[in-house]
Amino acid sequence: MSDFTLTIDGKAVAGAGKFGVINPSTGEVFAEAPDASRAQLDDAMASSKAALRPWQGDIEQRRKALRDCAAAIKAKAAELAPILVREQGKPMKDAFGEVIGAAVWFEFTAGLQIPVEVLVDTPESRIEVRRRPLGVVAAITPWNYPLLLAVWKIAPALLAGNTVVIKPSPFTPLTTLALGALLRDVLPPGVLNVVSGGDGLGAWMTSHPVPRKISFTGSTETGKLVAASAAPDLKRITLELGGNDAAIVLDDVAVDAVAEKLFWGAFMNCGQVCSAIKRVYVPEKLYSPLVDRLAALAKGVKVGDGFSEGVQLGPLNNRPQFERVSMLVDEAKKSGARIAAGGAPVGGKGYFYQPTIVADVAEGVRLVDEEQFGPALPVIAYRSVEDAVERANRTNYGLSGSVWSNSPERGLEVASQLECGTAWVNQHLALVPFAPFGGAKWSGIGVENGTWGLLGFTEIQTVNVAKKPAGS
Repeated sequence: MSDFTLTIDGKAVAGAGKFGVINPSTGEVFAEAPDASRAQLDDAMASSKAALRPWQGDIEQRRKALRDCAAAIKAKAAELAPILVREQGKPMKDAFGEVIGAAVWFEFTAGLQIPVEVLVDTPESRIEVRRRPLGVVAAITPWNYPLLLAVWKIAPALLAGNTVVIKPSPFTPLTTLALGALLRDVLPPGVLNVVSGGDGLGAWMTSHPVPRKISFTGSTETGKLVAASAAPDLKRITLELGGNDAAIVLDDVAVDAVAEKLFWGAFMNCGQVCSAIKRVYVPEKLYSPLVDRLAALAKGVKVGDGFSEGVQLGPLNNRPQFERVSMLVDEAKKSGARIAAGGAPVGGKGYFYQPTIVADVAEGVRLVDEEQFGPALPVIAYRSVEDAVERANRTNYGLSGSVWSNSPERGLEVASQLECGTAWVNQHLALVPFAPFGGAKWSGIGVENGTWGLLGFTEIQTVNVAKKPAGS
């Protein structure tokens, strides 16, 4: 697997160099990706800039192009999914779901409307608020859902009349490069350019003079750097950053009714989901039964290579993340926490870590206070709902959260007190293309998805028309 190329101006372009891509199930390099030079990035930006005016001409043609993108992805799903398994590590079923999800997002976005608001319409004048494309969009995506999160940016940016230069994470560049190659025959040259490389390439993109918008998904620390880099040129930004999502279990639930939902809300994609449950607050009377049930679920999960039959969780995607999760769990142990299940790497090759339930732990431990982004879940006891809400909100993060109750009305009342961009009741990770998704506080700026995400790729233009002929 060494035939991956950049997509620049609708053509396959070899990188100025190459870098290895590691299969997290083995810890070994299995493919090479092209490493774009600064000059190649300049070419990609110039291509996107040149493609802007013709691309903006007809929104119905753009809608058709997005639907054609969806069809192309579906037709090649059986080829894209194995690439995703190898570079990201997730089980084949989940990889295939991500590929189809990318097609669904293209299809849904194609049907969105860009509103024109009429403020005044009299015989003398008409005042409208319109939406115009921003220009070239620089998009930078993470390694947990490399294909789906790329489409979250590409589809609305293109529908709004922008063009895109996208850079995937160097840990998972291949599926996005394959997407670029697939769409060369679907989109006009320059409308979508795909470049790959290390962190230096991302820094060149955010400071480059051509883009008018940066759309970034990744860590809060890197997001702050992106914002600082975009500021001198007053580039518009959308930042979808880290989270430390709390799930609050109320005292009226049956443990067996919520345990499995809580578990998969935390452990989906091996816990590598920005909006996954990162900590669970449980009333004292339900604490021991829920810890025991979560531990039993953790012990029953099949962990392994994503191509193996029946595997439910794959490895962590990369060594730095594997080492971070290991460190956070070890620190919790030293602080007196009880490991109810897991608590150690899985032996053998790759970045596998046991699904881990950590009990008898509280704030002041990094596993609770920080985003672990891995298969380790702290479970925390509380005495009053007010205390649980205050502790859930006592963080710089504010991506999402959930409340679990036998009374949806009571759950909604508590969920409305959470300081986060998305609050769920009796569910978690229920992401849909028609609802906005974004974070409060350090979890981001702006939103993605739905009409709200689409409008984030536009700027307002007020059009004020005097209806009398000029000179009258």
